[in-house]
Amino acid sequence: MQAFRVVLAALAFIIIAFFLCPVSDWPTAATSSTQLQLSPFTGSTVRTPTVMDLPVTTRKVTEYTLPPDLYKKAHDLGRIFFCLRLIGFVYGLIVLWLILHWKLGPKYRDRAEWCSARRFVQTLVFSPLLLLTIAVLTLPLAVYAEMVEKRFGLSVQGWSSWSWDWVKAELIQLVIGTLIIWLLYGVIRRSPRRWWVYFWLLSLPIGVFLFFIGPWMIDPLFHKFEPLQQKDPALTASLERMVQRAGENIPPERMFWMGASEKTTGLNAYVTGIGASKRIVVWDTTIAKMNIPQIVFIAGHEMGHYVLQHIPKGLIFFALLLLVLFYLGYRSVGWVLARWGTGWGIRGLDDWASLPVLLLLLSIFFFLASPVSNAFSRHLEHQADQYGLEVTHGLTPDSGQLAAQAFQVLGEVDLADPNPNPVNAFLFYDHPSISNRVRFALTYDPWAKGGHGEFVK
Repeated sequence: MQAFRVVLAALAFIIIAFFLCPVSDWPTAATSSTQLQLSPFTGSTVRTPTVMDLPVTTRKVTEYTLPPDLYKKAHDLGRIFFCLRLIGFVYGLIVLWLILHWKLGPKYRDRAEWCSARRFVQTLVFSPLLLLTIAVLTLPLAVYAEMVEKRFGLSVQGWSSWSWDWVKAELIQLVIGTLIIWLLYGVIRRSPRRWWVYFWLLSLPIGVFLFFIGPWMIDPLFHKFEPLQQKDPALTASLERMVQRAGENIPPERMFWMGASEKTTGLNAYVTGIGASKRIVVWDTTIAKMNIPQIVFIAGHEMGHYVLQHIPKGLIFFALLLLVLFYLGYRSVGWVLARWGTGWGIRGLDDWASLPVLLLLLSIFFFLASPVSNAFSRHLEHQADQYGLEVTHGLTPDSGQLAAQAFQVLGEVDLADPNPNPVNAFLFYDHPSISNRVRFALTYDPWAKGGHGEFVK
């Protein structure tokens, strides 16, 4: 879940998320295995059952259902957040257009050139000014999203903690974003016609490097991690057996407990990192809500992404997609600057002030390409579900029922709509719907007739 989403988003994240993070980082159906969506709030308070309120699902699951009160909330959340997701995209474009209309780029460029004639020093002045402007202008939407999550019981994080997380995230984005902007315009100045190819080549190792260092340097800035062996020895032993059956090498010292309950009621267990940074992480909320076999299935799903080579496949797919987006940006930015650049105070493509134009164009192209990328992601997630069922078969009495129970718990806690809007699912879901995942878990049984799994023999 979380780990694979990071990999698939890494390349696009480099270009878009550093600049429009408050909009693009909302937890939505497009970035979740369940459907987490927003609804406008009123003066009344509606309390959603939290992890500690809902009993562990041990009853037999035949399909994904919700009681009437939760169903209404889930349906409302789905409908409203679908609209808000579209509004967020348009709002992001409006922010970039206002920056162009107000000629903030040329003003920041002039300030940078006044400070120094050195391009790197100019980057250190221009980039933070522009990135902070975008962050501040998009902050209201991020605040609104957090308020709605609090109202529906999905977030329990205090505002001071949330604000500090926002500051830390912005500081990280300023550092990495400034470096990326410096590299981008260095390439543009040296190769005005082929910059889109050369910058694409530079972006690939950056994305892999960020994914590698994330578990060590970035994740601990936002959450508390402790050895899982100390918190839950029985779960650690069960995960070890699953890892051994998968043929992977993740020793107990690389299995971690994460304190998520201070900020969210959501559930997760994931595998993240590559090479020496690869590790299994289980949220404390998951341990509180699920039993050990259910957690092992969730981790088995994540293991499937590694065993089935989804990481390199995803990187190749998104790298090629990013190359196409860069090419479209290259083909269109010249025309846009020729038509409106002078009125915006932009001298040319190699001018720092042209960055909002590039971001606006790439945002549009990335949004238009999202149905394709999400369909690819849903396919891989379905394969990972299948692998999770196969790798836990024999380790648990009924892997299909346990998987269905795990999905039922996820849906109840995260308010996943049992009948999501098909257009919403097509545009924004990067995981199959919970209803489809439960249905597959209950019907996939190649062993019933003496057969074996496709991925785990």
